[in-house]
Formats: sequence, C-alpha cells, structure tokens
Amino acid sequence: MKKYIAECIGVFGLVFCGTGAVIVNEQSQGMLGLLGVSITFGVIVMGMIYVFGKISGAHINPAVTIALLVGRLMPKKQAVGYIVAQLLGAFLASGLLLLIFPESITLGETLPVGGVASSFVLELVLTFFLMLIILGVTSQREQSSLAGIVIGVTVTGIILLAGPISGGSFNPARSIAPAILSGSISLLWIYIIGPVVGAIVAVLAWGIVRIKID
Repeated sequence: MKKYIAECIGVFGLVFCGTGAVIVNEQSQGMLGLLGVSITFGVIVMGMIYVFGKISGAHINPAVTIALLVGRLMPKKQAVGYIVAQLLGAFLASGLLLLIFPESITLGETLPVGGVASSFVLELVLTFFLMLIILGVTSQREQSSLAGIVIGVTVTGIILLAGPISGGSFNPARSIAPAILSGSISLLWIYIIGPVVGAIVAVLAWGIVRIKID
C-alpha cells in the first residue's frame, strides 16, 4: 500500500505544480515563460524521485509503469495498482486546480501547437530517450544518488524542446486529468499512445543493449 500511496502523491505533486505553472503562466501573461514551466516540471520530478524513489521507484508516470510491465520488470498486479494510483493523484491535483483557478479553460492540458503528426513523433521519441535515461541511471548503483538530478534535468530539457510544438507531456497521467476535467479530449490520444509506445520501445532496446554488455 505504501508504494501506491507514494505514486499517488508523486503524481499529485507533478500535476499540481507542473500544470499549475502552466495555468499561472497563462494568467500572468507569460511571466513564467517556457523556461519557468519547464524548470517547475523538472524540479518537482527531481524532488519526488528523492522522496519516493526508495519506496515505489518513483515511476510517477503510467508510460514508465506500462513499459516496465511489458519488459517483465514488474508484476502485472503491482503495475495495475501503480497506474490506478497515478491517475488518482493526477485527477486530485487537477480537481484542486479547478477549484483554485475556475476561470482556467484548459487546466494546463497539453495541446499540439505545431501539428498533430509532429507532436506525436516528439512525444514518442523524447519519451523513448527519457525512459532510456531512467533505465540507465537507475540500473547503476554508483549513479543512484544522481538519478533525481539527471532525470529532472532531462525532463526540463525535453519540455524546453517539445513545449512549443506538442506542449511537452511525456506522461499520460499529466495529460489525461486536465484534458478530461476541461472537456477537451479529442487529441488526448497523442499524449497516451506516443509516450507509452516510446517507453516500451526504450525498454526493449535497453534489454538488447544490456544483453550485449553482459
């Protein structure tokens, strides 16, 4: 149960702070900017990894959990519990943001700006690299203390890159909750399929690389 609570709180923090930054940026006429929003996401991810990493592994992302399940790196029952907890945390965070910012139309949801195809490819490819980095850093005990920093900086960087085109999600829970609560779900598939496929391919690629190394 502790693991599920950790995932719920972790995603709550990610969605509340991250999409909250998007909302604040919109309502302050861009005072945070893309850099501010990206850093907010990166810092909260970093913090949640250091707080919950030893409890649940700090997936805080259904795409990560699904990919590990496909790669047989975690049991099915636990993976389902993680995903439920992650989505619950996301909806609780978006619900609270709706109460705080009732005038917000999008609740910080991710929407493609540079086209559907380009947004989908960016979400898939950049999640692939994010997942590879997660696997690489967390698999090496000597680098475990740096995992939060490396992953947090990576999240900041890929949001800076993809933000102007896809909105920079790489996390289905981050996109699902604000999209559903704001009633805008027509393009939600981009932010579910793209990250999940990218993460799964990364796990499969990592398995091949590790076999060759070992």
